[in-house]
Amino acid sequence: MSLIAAKHLSVAHEGLPVLRDVDLSIDKGEIVTVVGPNGSGKTTLLKALLGAVKPTSGRIERAPGLVIGYVPQKLHVDHSLPMTVRRFLDLPKRAGNAAAQAALDSAGAGDLGARQMSSLSGGQFQRVLLARALLLKPDLLILDEATQGLDPPGSAAFYRRIEEVRDEVGCAVLMVSHELHVVMRASDRVICLNGHVCCEGAPEAVSAAPEYRALFGEGADVMAIYRHEHDHTHDHSHDHSHPDPA
Repeated sequence: MSLIAAKHLSVAHEGLPVLRDVDLSIDKGEIVTVVGPNGSGKTTLLKALLGAVKPTSGRIERAPGLVIGYVPQKLHVDHSLPMTVRRFLDLPKRAGNAAAQAALDSAGAGDLGARQMSSLSGGQFQRVLLARALLLKPDLLILDEATQGLDPPGSAAFYRRIEEVRDEVGCAVLMVSHELHVVMRASDRVICLNGHVCCEGAPEAVSAAPEYRALFGEGADVMAIYRHEHDHTHDHSHDHSHPDPA
């Protein structure tokens, strides 16, 4: 059984259709990325899977006892309030010191516990949000454009960390991303969304699909080029001799 599945899912907002007849499923251990233009319903899809938006038709099926960890696109923290990373991980539910440190380590933020939240770089902040989600020991990790605002090296490093989390924790990952040049690297499967599922499958198949190219035009070639280059460098992608950029 899939961890989570949408069956003929449709969602409307103020009477206007946002999603229509969407079918998708996420299986244990896989990394699935949803891509699509602005306004294509990507975030609405995530909200429906999380239970924050009610379908107008269709349904969401979840495996019994499914635990979901969520990393939002952004989170406002009042910088006028002093708060360490460790204290932040106690919200809304207190975490044990060992569990908090383990989550920070998994997220690549193991040395940030004593830092003030207001002093973190964008990449560090996103890794702390990832650690907060990992505290739940999720079966499924959902990320909504979690690298938005990061520079390309920071984004690439974050995606590498997500791959490592999947391998270490064994959770499935569902991501929404607009970064076509890096999404190939971390994805087992890509879903192209534009109100409905235009195409889906292995990254190479989706990047070659006419539906995908009609939406992204020249951007589709960027993905193909990135994949080609990655094929020649993949053996070095997990080289830990150099720290990931923040």
